[in-house]
Amino acid sequence: MQSGILLVDKPEGPSSAQVVQRVKNILGAKKVGHLGTLDPFASGLLPLGIDDGTKIADLFLNAQKSYSGVVALGVETDTQDSTGKILETREVPSLAEAELARLQEAFTGTLSQTPPMYSALKKDGVRLYSLARRGQNVPRPPREIKIERLRLQQIGPAELRVEVTCSKGTYIRTLAADMGSFLGCGAHLKSLRRLSCGHLTLERAVPLSAIETLKNQETVPLISLNRALDFLREFRIESHWLPKLRMGQQEVLAGLGMPKEGEKMVRLVDFQNNLIALARWADEPAGGRWRLLRVFGS
Repeated sequence: MQSGILLVDKPEGPSSAQVVQRVKNILGAKKVGHLGTLDPFASGLLPLGIDDGTKIADLFLNAQKSYSGVVALGVETDTQDSTGKILETREVPSLAEAELARLQEAFTGTLSQTPPMYSALKKDGVRLYSLARRGQNVPRPPREIKIERLRLQQIGPAELRVEVTCSKGTYIRTLAADMGSFLGCGAHLKSLRRLSCGHLTLERAVPLSAIETLKNQETVPLISLNRALDFLREFRIESHWLPKLRMGQQEVLAGLGMPKEGEKMVRLVDFQNNLIALARWADEPAGGRWRLLRVFGS
């Protein structure tokens, strides 16, 4: 099995971990890991790292993500989504264009968000959702998030369609609940679909149900590691340097020159377009230098 990135269109229902295990079994891969989890009730883009693809997961876990979904107004749930127990129902105010514009403006930009109890974050080594299922509610420090883009459209008396592009660590169901609080009627997230993760998009994803058929036809559409990271500047390395790089020897990095403004990482490839390594710029007293971050195919 080749290493690479597989873009899966996850259906509603299974957890990200269940999708990972199913794909691992189908492909017979040594390692499979997701590049950013999706809640079981959500659908859409779930990028999976296959074998060496797991080595670049952190580059996408931190990436900006975009979603579309439906917010149900007037009903609060304990999970902040449609899978939870109803806590309270309230009358929904009529929303004119001015109110929608005000709501959109209030929830765009840098925000402070308190993570939900039903989340995989830990308190003293215990997952918050485990505590929540025992009826416990513990303090959670708010976190700074950024909503780069928010578009709201009323699609019914008590429903809003939401399109959002956001930073790492944003809980869209908490965003929905917070918007409900802002309106004074409460809300929960009725449905959610992830559209992108960094530059990886849902349009290139394959349904989970199709992967076994594609494997039998030997047409699994893996994205190569080099292509997946083509947003990083590329340096081609002569073949005689490759064994040294794979042993961690870094002399060749001295020839990469200074980084461009804001640049922290570059990719090293061979003349067959295979990703060999990633190098990161290290600021040091002597003026800084490139250092090996990760080596592939060793």
